Formats: sequence, structure tokens, C-alpha cells
Amino acid sequence: MTSEHQTLALLLFSVFVAVTLGITTWVSRNRRGSAEEFYAGGRLFSPMENGFAIAGDYMSAASFLGVAGLIALFGYDGLLYVVGFLVAWLVVLFLVAELVRNCGRFTLADVVAARMRERPVRIAAGTSSVTVSVLYLVAQMVGAGSLVALLLGGTSEAARSWTVVGVGVLMVIYVSLGGMRATTWIQIVKTVLLLGGSAALTVLVLLRFHGDLDLLLLTAAERSGHGQAFLAPGLRYGGDWTARFDFISLGLALVLGTAGLPHILSRFYTVPTARAARRSVVWAIGLIGGFYLMTVVLGFGAAAVLGPDVVRASNASGNTAVPLLALDLGGGAGSTGGTVLFAIVAAVAFATILAVVAGITLASSASVAHDLYASLRRKGKGGKPRSEVAVARVAAVGVGVVAIALGLLARDLNVAFLVGLAFAVAASANLPVLLYSLFWRGFTTRGAVWAVYGGLIPAVVLVGLSPVVSGSPDALFPDADFQYFPLQNPGLVSIPLGFLAGWLGTVTSAEVPDEAKQAETEVRSLTGAGAA
Repeated sequence: MTSEHQTLALLLFSVFVAVTLGITTWVSRNRRGSAEEFYAGGRLFSPMENGFAIAGDYMSAASFLGVAGLIALFGYDGLLYVVGFLVAWLVVLFLVAELVRNCGRFTLADVVAARMRERPVRIAAGTSSVTVSVLYLVAQMVGAGSLVALLLGGTSEAARSWTVVGVGVLMVIYVSLGGMRATTWIQIVKTVLLLGGSAALTVLVLLRFHGDLDLLLLTAAERSGHGQAFLAPGLRYGGDWTARFDFISLGLALVLGTAGLPHILSRFYTVPTARAARRSVVWAIGLIGGFYLMTVVLGFGAAAVLGPDVVRASNASGNTAVPLLALDLGGGAGSTGGTVLFAIVAAVAFATILAVVAGITLASSASVAHDLYASLRRKGKGGKPRSEVAVARVAAVGVGVVAIALGLLARDLNVAFLVGLAFAVAASANLPVLLYSLFWRGFTTRGAVWAVYGGLIPAVVLVGLSPVVSGSPDALFPDADFQYFPLQNPGLVSIPLGFLAGWLGTVTSAEVPDEAKQAETEVRSLTGAGAA
């Protein structure tokens, strides 16, 4: 990239950072310092505001960079991510949003602990939530590194690494100073920027092909080198039965994982009522659906305008397809239009990464403080809310350090693929315990703990034994080989295991379910009576 690209992109990015830091500073001066303020922003956001924030939390680097790159490289098979990410919201809308808002206060563990013994349930759910959050954070860090490598011509690994560190530092500042209120406004600003930038690029792609979608798809297929196979299933997931099972596994993880993501569940607590939570989801579905339609155009546009070889030459996983497309649509390298458009897209991508990592870090630090710390510590002096908030700020630093380290390790993997792993863990560990708690009257504490660990441990172990970690040239450790599980995504095995473990733990438990608590929880979840 030319120095003009670098300077303008970094200038625009600096403006966004300055604005968001200003928001964080302003919020930190006007907050009350309570746990409700830090974790839930005082529950004062409207459905529209929260819908924009949910969309901002969800439309991550995986969506903007990774999905478009996969479509550019693999055509139809890349669309699986778009379909999975969007269909997942139907599960959230019909099964989760209102009930979670009524039953909980700040975290997933609140919902489960409402009718169980608190300590073991909170420890299990908190551990799972932190694991999912860290995996999701790694994807955002990888996206940041890929973008900076493109900005700097791919020549400076040191600069790429330092950028990952810089993103981590900024996310810790956002969370520790501003809490949920600052994070929410950062998400709203980011959503507006992302939708505006995506819409502008989509219009330019369609103008390039005179509004003819058939011409766009045919050109993409021709330039792909695969012909009509580029527009048919099977290019990435149809080679053999292992690939087909991987396809099913990924689909299950994407559709079921959203309802178990801690940073998405925490957003339902920022509105005053369950009805507002449901309306927030409706707003989010509209925004997210429009965005993914544009992502499809951008992915095939990158294949048609640039060709998969150019995309792959810049980044083997396709993470830089959209910035490269912007450069070409604006007039090419060295042109004023190309420089400006590239800089805008790069700045929007940076903004996307920063906003998402702030939301995830807040959710994970809340799980550490509100669930793990509150369960493990001995009651001492001082108010519980104040001590929890202090612990949450410290936890944000620890989570940031872990995410930075793993992000540097996984920097060559596709960000959408990494997010697929996080979704698999969320669907395996969090979703079974959540659904059982909400809908099974006979569910017990042992069942809850077994459901979490019965999904979490297999998911993490199977990822460790998969081709993602070793045994292949694209693995995290390409020179090692301890690959014993053939699928890249563990969801096909670990999700049923999570549900099975929850059922088995319940039916083998001697605990008699508390009928009074069950009735209270059921009434509260359905009516909102007594909700925080």
C-alpha cells in the first residue's frame, strides 16, 4: 500500500478512536458506579438503541472481513455463514430474548441460578462464558492483524503484532472506564459506520455490473477458475464425507450458537422490560439481515472484480477481500478515489473490531466478577456491588492479555472460521443449560453443571485434537501432529453431548427439584413479575 493509503486510513481510524475515547470519558464522569450501571448501563436504553447495539455486537470482523473473503474464495459454500448467522436470530427471538430478560440480572448464570444451588452453577456457567468470549476475541484480534498487514504491505510482522496489542489496550480502556453505557454507544456509532460503508461498496459493485446480478455471478464464477462449480455447493465442504460432516457441524454451531453467546445475552439486560428486549431483537434482525445481503454482494463482487487468486495472494484466508475490493472500485492503487475508499473501509473495519472486542470483554469480565469471584470469595467488608465492579475492571485486563496472546498465535486463520469455533463452544456448553433451565421443570443442579462441562470440555478437547491445531499446513502448529479428530468444527459431536450430559445429570441426581422455585421462575420468565 502507498503512504497515502496508510496515512489517510490511520487518520480516519484515529478520529474514530478519539470519538470513542471521548464517549468513554464522558460516560465515566457521569456514571453512578453501581453494578447495574457497569453491567447493564442502568437499563435505560430504548429498543431501537439496543437493537443497533446488538447489531454492532454481532456484526464483527468475521462478518465484514471473514465472510466476504470466504465467499470470494469458495463461492456458494461461503454463504453458509451468512445463512447460519442470520437464521440463528430466530432461535434468539422465539426462545431466549424475553425469558432471559425476565429471569436474569447481568449474566447467563443468573438465569440458571434462579432455581438451582448458586455456587456450582455460577462457577460452571462463568467458566464457559469466559472460554467462549476469549475464543471470540481471538477472531477479532486476527482480523485486526490482517488489516494492518495489508495497510503496511504485509512486510512488518512487528507492526502487525503491535496493532493487536494496541487493540487489546483500547478495549480494556473502554470497558474499565465506561462499562456498558460507553460500550453501547460505541456499538451504535460503529453500526451506523459499518452499514453506511457496506451500502456504499454494494452500490459501487452493482454499478460496475450495471445492476445485473446474473452478470456479477457469472463473472465471479468465470474468474474463480472453477466455473459453475463456484455457484454450487461442495467447493469447500463437498470433497468427501469428512467435509460434508464438517458442513453439518458448522451449520449446527452457527444456528444454535448465537443464543449462547455471553455478550449477546448481556445486551437483553440493558433495556427496561422483556417487551423491549423482544423489540430490540426485531430491530437487530432487520439491521443484520440487510448487512448480510450486502456481504453476499461484496463477496461475489470481490471474486468478480479481483479474482480469488488476488484475494488469496494478499491473505491466504481471504480476510482482506473487502479492503482490496474498495481499492479497485475507487480507481485502483495510486488513485485518489481508491485511496479514499480504501482508507474509509479500513477505518470502518478497525472500528468494527474495536467495538466488538469492547462488548465481548465487558461480558467476559462480568462473568469473572459476577459469577466466578462472587461465588468463590468469602464475604468480607465493603459493599458487594462496588467490589464486583472493581474485580470486573481487573478481569478486563486479564482477558485482554489472554486474547492478545492467542490472537498473535492464530493470526493466519480465517476470522469467520475462528468465530465458528466460538459458536460451537457456545452451542455446546451454554445453550443446553439455558434451554433446560427455562423449559424443563425437573432440571437439577447436577444436570446444570453436567450440561455445561459436558459440552464445554468435549468442544475444547476436540478442537485441540482437530486439523485446526495440528496435522495440516494451515494449522496453528503445522510442524506437530496430534490430530485425532477429523472435523474442523466440533459442533456435530459436542452439541449433542452437552444436551445428553444435562439430561443424564438430572435423571441420576438425588436432588428433589424445588417446586416453589420452579413455579416462581416460570411465572417470572413468562410475565416479568419480579424481574430486575
